[in-house]
Amino acid sequence: MIPQRFAPVLFGFILSGLMSLIVAGIATWRALGLVDDFVGLWLIAWVNAWLVAFPAVLIVAPITRRLVARITEPAT
Repeated sequence: MIPQRFAPVLFGFILSGLMSLIVAGIATWRALGLVDDFVGLWLIAWVNAWLVAFPAVLIVAPITRRLVARITEPAT
């Protein structure tokens, strides 16, 4: 098991991986259609997207948490 202190990084890793997989798949399909090597092209696009998405999530997540805290009310 992975220690709990790594939970935020692991969350960002999994979230960015899944989201970039979905977005790369849609973008590849829209750009090329269902060509013969669609899956291979999708996976290449996904890896490139994930290389950007994971660090971006780690940087943007704390900013987003603060912004959400400012524009929402605490539960009563």
